[in-house]
Amino acid sequence: MSDTESADFGVETLDGDAPVVTIAVHGQADLHTAPDLRDAIAKAIDGGASGLVVDLSDATFVDSMTLGVLLGAVKRLRPRGGRVAVVCVSPHIRRIFEITLLDRVFALHETLDAARTDARE
Repeated sequence: MSDTESADFGVETLDGDAPVVTIAVHGQADLHTAPDLRDAIAKAIDGGASGLVVDLSDATFVDSMTLGVLLGAVKRLRPRGGRVAVVCVSPHIRRIFEITLLDRVFALHETLDAARTDARE
């Protein structure tokens, strides 16, 4: 991975209304960066989160590895009655969820507030 690619990517865990944790993804979320996202999600869930919001508002790209990481979060939270909500404003990224039929698995939201409300339910 080039220095430019790594500089374009970031994962940030934001404060949320416990037990909901928000994780913001910036830049390209792909094979090389998915482990960082997986670690942030695992830390949130291990820390007691029962609701997870993944904010892709600032993401420029997501690949199948990233989608797999998100599915892993669903598999960990569902048995506890938890939820994963996704903020997805880019029509290109939303299309990836639609093509893979993952828009049926994840609730896609236009705003962070709507996603947080959904993750609390």
